[in-house]
Amino acid sequence: MPDDAPSLTPSDARRAARNAGAIAAATLLGRGLQFGWQLILVPGLGPAAFGIYGAVSAFIQVGTAISTFGVPPILIRDVARRPDQAGAYLTSALYIQTTLALLAYIGLNAAAALGGYDLSVRVFLAIAGINLLIDTLGNMCNDLLLAREKMVATSAVTIAHIIALIGLAGLGLASGYTLFGVYLGVLAAGTIRTALLWIVAWRSGIRPRWPLDRSIAWPLFANSAPWAMGSFLSLAYQQADKLLTNRLIGNAETGYLAAAFIILFGVVEVLNTTLLTALYPLMSRAYGDGNSRLFGFLVEKLTFFTLLLCLPLVLTLSLFAAPITVPLFGEAYRPTAAVLSVLIWYGLLMMVGNGMGQAMLVQNRQRRLLLIRAAGLGVNLLMLALLLPRLGVIGAPLSSIVAESCVLALIGRSFHTPGWDARRLIGPMARVALAGAAAAGIMLLLRDAPVLGIAAGLIGYGAAVLLIRALRDDDLDLLYRLAAAMPGGSLIRRYWRRDVSVNWS
Repeated sequence: MPDDAPSLTPSDARRAARNAGAIAAATLLGRGLQFGWQLILVPGLGPAAFGIYGAVSAFIQVGTAISTFGVPPILIRDVARRPDQAGAYLTSALYIQTTLALLAYIGLNAAAALGGYDLSVRVFLAIAGINLLIDTLGNMCNDLLLAREKMVATSAVTIAHIIALIGLAGLGLASGYTLFGVYLGVLAAGTIRTALLWIVAWRSGIRPRWPLDRSIAWPLFANSAPWAMGSFLSLAYQQADKLLTNRLIGNAETGYLAAAFIILFGVVEVLNTTLLTALYPLMSRAYGDGNSRLFGFLVEKLTFFTLLLCLPLVLTLSLFAAPITVPLFGEAYRPTAAVLSVLIWYGLLMMVGNGMGQAMLVQNRQRRLLLIRAAGLGVNLLMLALLLPRLGVIGAPLSSIVAESCVLALIGRSFHTPGWDARRLIGPMARVALAGAAAAGIMLLLRDAPVLGIAAGLIGYGAAVLLIRALRDDDLDLLYRLAAAMPGGSLIRRYWRRDVSVNWS
């Protein structure tokens, strides 16, 4: 790495590695448990009932954007900079988010009725929507703990919540109450999660500070408002596929699409959300007064490594969708394979753009993101209206790809900061694409032998990345520093040596 290149301090690197490790461990375990639960839930309900579940979940996701109102990222950013004000921020969040959660509940049920959705969707939405308020009360404590970088504690609560959810919802399903039993279990588990998060926050010294400090509440509300609209548009954009599919072509088709989304969101959570959550406090500090080259350096590396790590998995899920989905969900969900093979490319575009989107949030450029998300939603709705009636359910992922391509192009064009130069990414990303093309060729040749094809393709991808030098010296230096910062780093350094100063004490 050049002498004048930005670098992480030892404490920052160790903290980022520890936080990423805690969240990654919780995410991997949690997603593994949830995925196992989905393998029971999806075939247990069948495509039609699971389509109802998918439509209700889509409504709830959109409602979450209203109840949170964009507060979490602003709250985490501000409390990471002013940890002594955590109690005042908690009071403000209580006022703002609790009121909005009630409004979201009323608005969602009204929208379902006015939108002409069938009675089964409306009834289960009324039940599931109660969890909006319960989750909102827990999320505000979770966000403050993240701002204090209490990732180990929040990760432990996350795992406890998932175990409770699977146990209680599974009990409801096994008792023969189908969706009704599932939603009662979800409500009970959400209550347990919220109670645990308040206990952890209280023991960490995070308690509401009365009376309400308007000098904190109003800026929190005002700064969150543009991000809230952007978040609403983003989630509406993500969930429009399921909502319009359910409304236009039925419950079963929605079930196929929702099953594909399970795999997509699992990939996004493990490979993208985990890293972004762990890096958000660090990015907020690195931004400083806006002149730090370290901030631009972090965003550049985040964008590049997202593509590098996600591309081989996307290729695997796209080319071997049927051998993966049919054994998981059953023969009744065979149409899900065709949906997933297209939908996963939307996921890749989304993950590559998420790092720059989060960076724009750190820069307080929520208004620009709002305009970009509005444009993306408009394109997605237009494409859905055109493609769903003509192509059926496969039109939903195609619409998402077109819309997300527009969003990524607009974010890439809008983001700028010292230390960031998108032109530096062109060469390395082109080399990664070449490595991906080589892996795709191997996988296609061995498509009739899925296990061999996947293994050979992944090995071929790794070999191609090394042979064509897709990783630059500063990429390897950064990987080396982060590897050295993680638990067991001394063992890694014993076998992998680079002429890089680590300076751990």
